[in-house]
Amino acid sequence: MEIRQLNPLAGNQMSITKFILLGFRDLPELQILLFSLFLVIYVVTMAGNILIFVLIVTDQHLHTPMYFFLGNLACLEICYTSTILPRMLASLLTGDRTISINSCIMQFNFSLAAVECALLAVMSYDRYLAICNPLHYAVQMNGSLCLQMASLSWISGFLASTVTTALLAQFTFCGMNLIDHFFYDFTPLIKLSCSDTSQMELVTFILSSIFTLPTFLLTLMSSISIIASILRVPSTMGRQNTFSTYSATVGNLNKVFSIFYTVLTPMVNSLIYSLRNKELNRALRKTLCLSQDEDRVRG
Repeated sequence: MEIRQLNPLAGNQMSITKFILLGFRDLPELQILLFSLFLVIYVVTMAGNILIFVLIVTDQHLHTPMYFFLGNLACLEICYTSTILPRMLASLLTGDRTISINSCIMQFNFSLAAVECALLAVMSYDRYLAICNPLHYAVQMNGSLCLQMASLSWISGFLASTVTTALLAQFTFCGMNLIDHFFYDFTPLIKLSCSDTSQMELVTFILSSIFTLPTFLLTLMSSISIIASILRVPSTMGRQNTFSTYSATVGNLNKVFSIFYTVLTPMVNSLIYSLRNKELNRALRKTLCLSQDEDRVRG
């Protein structure tokens, strides 16, 4: 394992091309256990989100704005998880903790946190219109608007990632090449750069403010309005039905707070959306029944 350190007296600084992710190196006796745990998490996350995406695409009853955005979120979780966990699993299995600068930059480019914030805000707004303005919901949340909102979420998120990635690719790294994390993280990487990072930090702050604060406020305002509307429902049964419709939005608000929990959040969300959603369960049972009927016919 090669560890380089900058010599302040040297005239030429030695650039580094690879980093060493320290990860769980202090727990060598738990490497196999951790590998098994994260492998289960990865399989469950991928299976849950793929199942959600396939059901939404194939079942006509789920072709509604709510499930359209949920399908986008599931697709995002698939990409997001596949960016982080496979590299971590390989490191735990082989013991190779090195990662190239190019790989770090690619991980950062596909982290897509801005896309996630935007999608969660859009989903909250969708639930706000459905619950607080149901008579005009079908007209306001039409297919064209849904497509535009989803496209804007993806495009703006990719644009933010591209800008920061372009700036990051110009940096020179020297000194210690250790990252005390189990995957690439932005803050420790910036500290390892011997370039001027002030512009990068300013741009990151501005982009974070643009994408995080407005989406959080929109989600918060939508949630408050929805809860106030629910509390005005006179009957207990009516409140229960409305809360059932709103359960996904509450999960979204929690997700905004926990967006940096890159491993467990995608898995938990896929389980929540698939196990607690009646429409998805109904679509799954329908698909399974059709498969069984086809098998009987063939038999």
